[in-house]
Amino acid sequence: MSKRIYIDFSYLILLAASFGGVIILGAFVAPVIFHTDKIITEVIIDNYNAGMIMGEIFHRFSYWVYALAFFVSLFEAGQYKIGHRDAIAFASAFIVVSTSLMFSAVYAPKILEMQALGAEATQSDTFQNVHMASEIDFKILAVALIVLFIRRLMLLRIP
Repeated sequence: MSKRIYIDFSYLILLAASFGGVIILGAFVAPVIFHTDKIITEVIIDNYNAGMIMGEIFHRFSYWVYALAFFVSLFEAGQYKIGHRDAIAFASAFIVVSTSLMFSAVYAPKILEMQALGAEATQSDTFQNVHMASEIDFKILAVALIVLFIRRLMLLRIP
């Protein structure tokens, strides 16, 4: 097998792992962290402290998302350069990179900054709006990742 196949499969694994991370954090981790009262009755974590925990989890995940944006940009630029151009892959890759950077460079740091100001800051309309925008961004990222994964799988050229 050629080296190209290994690069393509590594890219698909990166996309799939990233999609899995987004789904796990959004659909499983966040609901568990914010509803500990339904799981553990002895120790109840209030919303502010649960938010601090989730903030740290998303802060750490943002490093992965930065790497994702870098590798998607690199791979898709390489595909474009060698003539493997596809409008759907390009559009979804653009959305993956832009939502990744918005999440990692804008939303996560802004939310952590507001949390550091105290529980009162997290009750503000500004915090609620930033938090809602970050949730929407994360959902768009998930959809773009799965579209890019499926499209690149469909375009996979195996000799």
